Amino acid sequence: MDVKQIVQQFKDKKPEPLYLLHGEEAYYIDVISNAAAEHLLEEHEKEFNFTTVYGKDVDALQLLGQLKQYPMMADYQLVILKEAQDLKNWDVLENYFSNPAPTTVFIICHKYKKIDGRKKYAQVLKKKALTFESKKLYENQVDTWIQQFVKSKGFTISPKASLLLVDALGTDLGKIAKEIEKLAIILEKGTEINEVHIEENIGISKDYNPFELVNAIGSRDIQKAYQIIHYFEKNPKAAHISQIIPTIFSFFDKLMRAHFLGIRDTQKFAATFRLPPIVCKDYIRSMQIYKPKKIAKNITLLHEYDLKSKGFNKGNATDADLLKELIYQITH
Repeated sequence: MDVKQIVQQFKDKKPEPLYLLHGEEAYYIDVISNAAAEHLLEEHEKEFNFTTVYGKDVDALQLLGQLKQYPMMADYQLVILKEAQDLKNWDVLENYFSNPAPTTVFIICHKYKKIDGRKKYAQVLKKKALTFESKKLYENQVDTWIQQFVKSKGFTISPKASLLLVDALGTDLGKIAKEIEKLAIILEKGTEINEVHIEENIGISKDYNPFELVNAIGSRDIQKAYQIIHYFEKNPKAAHISQIIPTIFSFFDKLMRAHFLGIRDTQKFAATFRLPPIVCKDYIRSMQIYKPKKIAKNITLLHEYDLKSKGFNKGNATDADLLKELIYQITH
């Protein structure tokens, strides 16, 4: 089942007795468990029939006792185990997984990684539970996710605004959703969210961010690149070198692959890398500036400066010094 189908089960009040939600992407796990908390029980039923426990705090034997309790004046009790990856003594629950109580809905939220499928209790659990694996999205999938999420809230978003969010927040769907929900409160329904909205309400500069830095590098606009680095130096929270170098690497990685795939036009670039066409025209322009031999040298430089940024042979250089050196070398 996908997220919508599981949530619909809760809305219809037709749950399974056992759910395993696991995987690298925490956002979907939270969506499902929050939906269960909201829809499965009526408000007057929750006081005696809704329990939330945390893996690092609860003892497995204590949890087992809770799972075996009968509901009070309700069809079932709801037990949500959050941060299940921190639970110890899983073996205590193995027999329960084999024969879960029909009057208990037990939701296991195992975040940031998959449950260890080699363990016997996990094998039993996967056989008996409705299992949902929450997979991390690749960077080139996040823009599509943002477009769909924004649409579900009654808005649209410009390609540049979407890329600003990805550039600043990465692939963390929870963070992205939180920022979009803030905008949904402020803006009128039907508004197209643009980079000005992002700058004014979320605090991501539309002119000084890693995305604009890459654009400056791509067009060999060294003066603009240095202006952006100066902004980063004065505003450390705007971007960190650990975020900037991977962004530049991703840019040159796409350029190299495009060269070897023989891509020469915006539409093909957009289709290959799943990027908005408005962005791809800049990549096509940069392919004329950076040929494969130079790109290969730049990728080597990026690896070198990534190590320096982590303290290897850094000397007394600041992060801004490293970025200035790096950009000079990759643009000359």
